[in-house]
Amino acid sequence: MQEPKPRADWLRLLSLARPELRLLVTATISLLIGSTLTLVAPQGIRILMDAVTKPDGKAILNQTIVLLMGLFLVSALFTFLRAYLFTLAGERVVVRLRRQLFDNIVRQEVGFFDGERTGELLNRLSSDTGVLQNSVTVNISMALRSTLQALGSIAVLVYTSWRLSVLMLSIVPVVAIGAVFFARTVRKLSRKTQDALAGATEVAEEALSNIRTVRSFAREAEESQRYASKVDEAFQLGRKSARAYGWFQGVMGFAGYMSIAVVLWYGGTLVIDGRLSVGTLTAFILYTMYLGFSLATLSGLYGDFNRAIGASTRVFDLLDRIAGVVNVAGERPAEVTGRVRFDRVRFTYPTRPDALVLDDVSLELEPGKVVALVGPSGSGKSTIAQMLPRFYDPQAGAITLDGRDLKTLDTKWLREHIGAVAQEPVLFATSIADNIRYGRPQASMDDVIAAAKAANAHEFVSAFPEGYETLVGERGVRLSGGQKQRVAIARALLKDPRILILDEATSALDSESEHLVQQALDRLMVGRAVLVIAHRLSTVKSADRVLVLDRGKLVESGRHEDLVKTAGVYRRLVEHQFATA
Repeated sequence: MQEPKPRADWLRLLSLARPELRLLVTATISLLIGSTLTLVAPQGIRILMDAVTKPDGKAILNQTIVLLMGLFLVSALFTFLRAYLFTLAGERVVVRLRRQLFDNIVRQEVGFFDGERTGELLNRLSSDTGVLQNSVTVNISMALRSTLQALGSIAVLVYTSWRLSVLMLSIVPVVAIGAVFFARTVRKLSRKTQDALAGATEVAEEALSNIRTVRSFAREAEESQRYASKVDEAFQLGRKSARAYGWFQGVMGFAGYMSIAVVLWYGGTLVIDGRLSVGTLTAFILYTMYLGFSLATLSGLYGDFNRAIGASTRVFDLLDRIAGVVNVAGERPAEVTGRVRFDRVRFTYPTRPDALVLDDVSLELEPGKVVALVGPSGSGKSTIAQMLPRFYDPQAGAITLDGRDLKTLDTKWLREHIGAVAQEPVLFATSIADNIRYGRPQASMDDVIAAAKAANAHEFVSAFPEGYETLVGERGVRLSGGQKQRVAIARALLKDPRILILDEATSALDSESEHLVQQALDRLMVGRAVLVIAHRLSTVKSADRVLVLDRGKLVESGRHEDLVKTAGVYRRLVEHQFATA
């Protein structure tokens, strides 16, 4: 598995907006026009102020105010275009980013999810991408506008009075130093805050997704306290950010007002001495305010960009991650018989590399045969079932399908030929029909109904008022255990896999439901290579071969009738576990 170090810098951040270049160019042109018109406005005000002291000042006043109103109207139009286009580009960026991020997350190997919490991944999809949204579009717009206004204001100020400009520009070093210090603080706090929020999301997701367990143990108050502690952690970090922001704004505001006061004092002196007109001083003050507002905006945006850099590190980490178990360009054989072989397989989970789960395991599945896996808890039964669709790769040995190593096969193609029915099937919060056709989305309604009939599900589905359009609720909570099993079996039947994995799909059902589900399973198993994780004696007896695992090793193999006669692990399981079941 290759995990390149993520690059989270200004250029990488800005590159997110590259696909919206045409939109951004149009928005930038609107920004240039709007900002230029804004810089012209103080000159009109200068003319207005000077007109007051002239004999024909009233006519000049009327003409100038009409021109200014027209100027403001045109400026408002281009301001609208700038704001709309940049915001639209931001929405497009965040939608595309979330799609790319989710697409890369769902393509990661299963081992990746063993080490990541769902809540943290959801936080990256929602919160972190939201932080980036404005930083690569709207904030760029504001930065460009403020930069243009600052540079234009400085040019006009220097042209108007270099003496006043020197006084006024003395604030710039203070703002620059303050902005750098503030940005460093914000970048550190932003990463910590996003991590704290991710922790809160993890707690909420875990508690809500397991609400029945929480209720059954009456742990609502404890879960609320656990969530509150995580939120409070984020709040404390947010308070530190607020304190830093407050100090920054206070110091910058003081410096700005002091510079204006000094300019007013010295400018007033020049007006009294006759070296400067009232209108020119007024325009100078307006340009000074433009510059002050622009610098304040730029310093705030610098902090926002650094906050985005902190969030983007987590986003780019996921975007850059390459899945470890994937082969999208592998072989796709035209025919599949379903003969699977594990050849001296050794395996440890990525999150527990020191714990050997499978040790030199060899076994074979044949078309039309049922192989039952039995063994104590933790012996490796479920691990074998998960390695068959290549959720994990072995550290040693090989797994083959029809003589081809699974690593050489196209992963998507491989999984299309493997079906599974778990002891607790997972259904999605959609309709029954959508759940049945999940493995074959293009299937017709007739195909769905035929699969449901074969799975003994059609009768109870037809009894619902909405029939096959009945919503099953989150994880199928609106259906009984037997109903969920039959929907899952119908889903597997419709997929028509060559290899079938069953995790004792009847062990948790009542006798009536078990009978119906077992009938459906008998139909499902015909002609396929079947691997059953067995918990019940009835399942083991009907298997063509029984494989006994103990502490990751395959210790016994044979038919039930033969194994029960030996004084081994299997006989002990039968006496203590299967018999009581």
